[in-house]
Amino acid sequence: MNNPFSKNTRVIYILEGLVFSYIITGLLLLLISFLMLKLELSSAVISAGINIAYIISSLSGGFFIGKKMEQKKFIWGLIIGALYFIILLLVSLIMNSGGTLPLGNYFTVFIITSLSGMLGGMIS
Repeated sequence: MNNPFSKNTRVIYILEGLVFSYIITGLLLLLISFLMLKLELSSAVISAGINIAYIISSLSGGFFIGKKMEQKKFIWGLIIGALYFIILLLVSLIMNSGGTLPLGNYFTVFIITSLSGMLGGMIS
């Protein structure tokens, strides 16, 4: 086998990258919620903070998997960013069952997470 990484190893690295991304997300959202408690933040500041949390989380997941993979790091980062969004979307749909879906917002978050993951892979 010419490939240094088996498919099982790749799956494990992807799962580790996603878990790492969601740990970062949890910590950043905890920080944002603490700031909301202590300060009177406007909805624009909160929205920007959540987008920054998405960017940092996807970037760190892409960086993590880029360090693990030896070739095509940007594609692996893009995969992490896209999977991050898909899981985020599924959880959002489950939690918001029956509500209206702002598709423009989902598309924006998809672009943000995918490109941030790809950037993380590129700089790794």
